[in-house]
Amino acid sequence: MGVCVSPAAGRKGLGLGPSPLCVRVGSSVCQQPRAGRIRSDSSSRGRGLLSPPLNEPHAAPFMLPPPTPPLSCPLAGAPVNEQQSRRRPLLGTEEPEPCVCGCCGALRPRYKRLVDNIFPEDPEDGLVKTNMEKLTFYALSAPEKLDRIGAYLSERLIRDVGRHRYGYVCIAMEALDQLLMACHCQSINLFVESFLKMVAKLLESEKPNLQILGTNSFVKFANIEEDTPSYHRSYDFFVSRFSEMCHSSHDELEIRTKIRMSGIKGLQGVVRKTVNDELQANIWDPQHMDKIVPSLLFNLQHAEEAESHLDNHSLWEPKTFAIRCFKIIMYSIQPQHSHLVIQQLLGHLDANSKSAATVRAGIVEVLSEAAVIAASGSVGPTVLEVFNTLLRQLRLSIDYELTGSYDCAVVSTKIIKEHEERMFQEAVIKTTGSFASTLPTYQRSEVMLFIMSKVPLPSLHHAIDAGKAGENRNRLTQIMLLKSLLQVSTGFQCSNMLTALPSSFLDRLLSAALMEDADLRLFVLEILISFIDRHGNRPKFSTISTINDISVLKLKVDKCSRQDTVFMKKHSQQLYRHIYLTSKEESNVQPHYEALYSMLALISIELANEEVVVDLIRLVLAVQEIAQINEDNLPVYNRCALYALGAAYLNLISQLTTVPAFCQHIHEVLETRQKEAPYLLPEDVFVEMPRLTKSLDHLVPEVFFRQSKISEVLGGSGYNSDRLSTPYIPQLTDEDRLSKRKSIGETISLQVEVESRNSPEKEERAPAEEITYETLKKAIVDSVAVEEQERERRRLVVEKFQKAPFEEIAAHCGARASLLQSKLNQIFEITIRPPPSPSGTITAAYGQPQNHSIPVYEMKFPDLCVY
Repeated sequence: MGVCVSPAAGRKGLGLGPSPLCVRVGSSVCQQPRAGRIRSDSSSRGRGLLSPPLNEPHAAPFMLPPPTPPLSCPLAGAPVNEQQSRRRPLLGTEEPEPCVCGCCGALRPRYKRLVDNIFPEDPEDGLVKTNMEKLTFYALSAPEKLDRIGAYLSERLIRDVGRHRYGYVCIAMEALDQLLMACHCQSINLFVESFLKMVAKLLESEKPNLQILGTNSFVKFANIEEDTPSYHRSYDFFVSRFSEMCHSSHDELEIRTKIRMSGIKGLQGVVRKTVNDELQANIWDPQHMDKIVPSLLFNLQHAEEAESHLDNHSLWEPKTFAIRCFKIIMYSIQPQHSHLVIQQLLGHLDANSKSAATVRAGIVEVLSEAAVIAASGSVGPTVLEVFNTLLRQLRLSIDYELTGSYDCAVVSTKIIKEHEERMFQEAVIKTTGSFASTLPTYQRSEVMLFIMSKVPLPSLHHAIDAGKAGENRNRLTQIMLLKSLLQVSTGFQCSNMLTALPSSFLDRLLSAALMEDADLRLFVLEILISFIDRHGNRPKFSTISTINDISVLKLKVDKCSRQDTVFMKKHSQQLYRHIYLTSKEESNVQPHYEALYSMLALISIELANEEVVVDLIRLVLAVQEIAQINEDNLPVYNRCALYALGAAYLNLISQLTTVPAFCQHIHEVLETRQKEAPYLLPEDVFVEMPRLTKSLDHLVPEVFFRQSKISEVLGGSGYNSDRLSTPYIPQLTDEDRLSKRKSIGETISLQVEVESRNSPEKEERAPAEEITYETLKKAIVDSVAVEEQERERRRLVVEKFQKAPFEEIAAHCGARASLLQSKLNQIFEITIRPPPSPSGTITAAYGQPQNHSIPVYEMKFPDLCVY
């Protein structure tokens, strides 16, 4: 039921034009008869809103007559017919809605008037800023009205969307955004419900601009920290809708890209809004992640690869895709949580240990990139566990490569490609280096010790696999682990060599230097060089040459520190011995000699004092003697390489010591070689096509560096000439036997020979027994019997001390102490001798030699000997 009043004079006075002034009641609109007028005072109560004038005779309630033609109202949107008008009850039985136009505007609530005022007549003019400020002030002053303001704005926006009035839609969303940013009161939750309802309406639209508009508003809302929790809010719709936008397939590329970017921003806003809100559903639940993760992965790929992501088994194989994905993850989380991602990747690698090598390689390379992004020390508390996982995967890959099966069965359902396994192994080695580069110095040292402990080496306590298959497995494992160790040691900087190369690490590393495999020896040399080179001088010695002026190399030389001096006193002979033995190997090639030259040069620069320089010169002269005597029947190339190696190093060390006579001798020998034997110089040996001679049996003495001459010239400059004149002889240890460089019989014979050579009773000893199979068998049986006897003796001793009385034990120990004292007295008696007598030999009264000796404190010394 409705009433419309439109007198002609009123229309003209108000300037409303030909359209009647309409009052809308419920859903029907009627035309106001000319005789009626609006009554708003108390006299109209009970009779209806419209009634005849009070001075007219008719006092009964006024019934609206049906209009002859149906009229239309611009707000109602449909004409009012006669039947609808007749069904209406008397006016005043239900509360009419206030009018939105004309003279009835004063009857509307204030918040609605303020909201209406922010909309201009022309939407292109944009939001009316002054009226918006009034609305904001009103909302802040009366926060209880905020929910009604939001509901009314929502009503207007929904109506404008339906009428395609998109200019007013943008104005409404702008007003909502400003109110949302300005108001932080307890009533904000009800306002947010209206806001999210409007955002959902925009996202449901098919118009891309409206979807983008709604997404931008949601992102602004997600950045707001709310003061009060929300108990009934849900974001499930937004997760689904934003994920759908991420997969947009719009025909135009530019619009498609904008919609997908809006979807990603929306998902980011949902995660930000819910991740720290305990009252919201867990965003990490599978029901949400199954939508979010595929949407992100879909947009991480190139356009031409968009279909490949559907195959979940190939996600790791395009390495660039997986790397880009986890780079985004690593850069998006806080640094202290980086280790969690790495632990998840390691667990995933273990779970896929029997997957294809390409898949495992993809996971490992993602690990490598993630380790680089992670801050230093953020790998987590279980650093060794990370490397243990990588090394375990390395050993598994070696087993797969050798057996051709993932389950060590004879018949495998999967075909293993050797080159793919090698690719995976190289990826693991690279990842090991990447992890180590993020660690502090002390942790890198622990990691290197851990890796070295995993290298299978022949020793008294660690057995290696036997048989041909076992040898192959051992060799591959040794090579891969030493490669990993080289990756970790590259760039390692430590001022204290005792810390960088502790005995436990150095002993095992140098044991690998005595292995028969040439690759293993080269890796050991490279690892040692990476430790010793602390000033970046290694590239300057990459090629072996006899340079005339080393100043062009611009070497960085520091004075040898006290710690370095202590290290060399402790380990120098061990290093020299391995350099000497490595240089004798027949399987050496040019890289081995280049590594030996670099190592000698770097020791001279980084760790050298006068004593070290003397020992290095003796060592190089001993290497020259190896080539000269040729007891090991080395090929011509190896002998020429040793001559050239010695020439290059002595040329370098002579210029470092700056002793003119020493430099002159070296220069004379080099000139002689240039004229008489150029094949003894590095410029002719260490080239792609070495220029060698057929025989080295007729070399003139002038082409050799003479130890006597070097000892003479350096002795005159303060160096230890006695030590210089002593030829270098390496000490033989058990490592020669354990390195499998000789057969067991040869090793035992060598030990017997060395023992007999060093014995002071050499002439009196019987010749060494010939070592045969029966002898070895007897030695093994005897050793077992001896062990049993020793075990029984120890058992009896323990039993005696447990059960014997105290007096018996004390007497036994006293007897042993007395025996020890008597032995010491005998030793002291033998060592003390009488002083020389000025008159000759001291004799007894009867001409017999004197048998007793005088203690040191009772000796009488001549005056000239006392000061």
